[in-house]
Amino acid sequence: MQEKYSDIIIIGAGPAGMVAAMGSAMTYIDKSVTVIRENEKLLVPCGIPYIFGKTLGSIQKDEIECGGHNPLVEKINRVVASVKRVDIENKTLYTDDSVYTFDKLIFATGSTPFVHKNFENALNLPNVFTIDKNFDHLAHLKKTIDENRKIIVVGTGFIGVEVACEIASINKEVSIVGGGHILAGSFDKDMTMEAEELMKDLGINLVLGQHAQEVIHENSRAKGIKLCDGTVIEADVIILATGYKPNTSLAKEAGLKLARYGGIWVDEYMRTRNKDIFAIGDCSGRRDFITRDPSKVMLASTSSAEARVAVSSLYKVSVLKGFNGTIAIFSTMIKDRVFASAGITEKEANNQNIDIVTGYFEGLNRHPGTIPDTAKQSVKLVVMRNSGRIIGGQVVGAKEAGEMINIIGLAIEAELTVYSLISLQVATQPLLTAAPTNYPIVQAASVAFANSQRKD
Repeated sequence: MQEKYSDIIIIGAGPAGMVAAMGSAMTYIDKSVTVIRENEKLLVPCGIPYIFGKTLGSIQKDEIECGGHNPLVEKINRVVASVKRVDIENKTLYTDDSVYTFDKLIFATGSTPFVHKNFENALNLPNVFTIDKNFDHLAHLKKTIDENRKIIVVGTGFIGVEVACEIASINKEVSIVGGGHILAGSFDKDMTMEAEELMKDLGINLVLGQHAQEVIHENSRAKGIKLCDGTVIEADVIILATGYKPNTSLAKEAGLKLARYGGIWVDEYMRTRNKDIFAIGDCSGRRDFITRDPSKVMLASTSSAEARVAVSSLYKVSVLKGFNGTIAIFSTMIKDRVFASAGITEKEANNQNIDIVTGYFEGLNRHPGTIPDTAKQSVKLVVMRNSGRIIGGQVVGAKEAGEMINIIGLAIEAELTVYSLISLQVATQPLLTAAPTNYPIVQAASVAFANSQRKD
């Protein structure tokens, strides 16, 4: 076996791994940086749903390949290999043909599809798939979809919704199955009713309110999904978009402590119990920014933030502030409408017994409303009643809603109050934004403030 040394080694090259690698190369110019990844071809996870329909149309598109032309990439030693074992005590890791020693090690091993035990056996069937972040797997799924007619997507989260919408765009018969309402983990029902209507407009059959119980199969092929009430929905292809779980088998075998939901335990600086070993991205244990409870949220934006925190803490903790948890900030697009959310929903706040008020405002995204691309824009804020602190928000509108949610996300993370948003000064322009007199975030904040003053 070849023996090699690198000051900093990162296992995994998804969003977290590549941000950590580039950040390390930029920050520690006298250190060698090595990224070890299993797959030659890397995919941007957020782009995966769009290979199945008209948006990208093919897994061969350059737009979904990771890496880009950043000159920092050339300073990074990139290795395609599978890490077989990590010896933490001796700072050594083993691949098939090499032994690496290191000073600092970052686990960025990502996640793998989560499948309920009721469906595990069905994964052996040739027409049942997960959304695995693997080039060859996705290419096979794409080909199978193209060759068949009836598709069932199990799962009503962001991936399930996006995959269903894309497949519907190529004139397939699509059903989406799940309990509750669309995007229930991130939106209150009043903010997603429009999403459900838009999906119906795309011809998608919404099977909501009860869960899929099992996959029905015959002659070694899946024939459909059986619901809890006994109803069977027929399908040629079944896609299980039921979430992901941390990929931590390597870390567990190395003796690292795992947190709830199976992620690697880390402190606020993304350090494990061994201060030279870090974990970032979907493989790390997370907690919710608002409730402080363990969190299952897996987002590239959260992973990238964790990577930057880890890089800044690799050799010295120079800033006494770590990573305070995920704010669960999401956005997606159905037809020409954007649905974006951050923080906690009204429903979850009530479940957590948090004393809240909400503020809702609906207006237009241009001023005056006669401008050609004017569209309806809605904002909902979730606010703690006594302190006025903003803990959640949801935006529905045109494309600018995808950036508006980032204002709300910053307000949540910076622990701003509704009083700060009432006096928020924003750049407005008739062709670009809502009117300064009716800017939706400010107006929603004003409504929340008024609601907090009422003595019901």
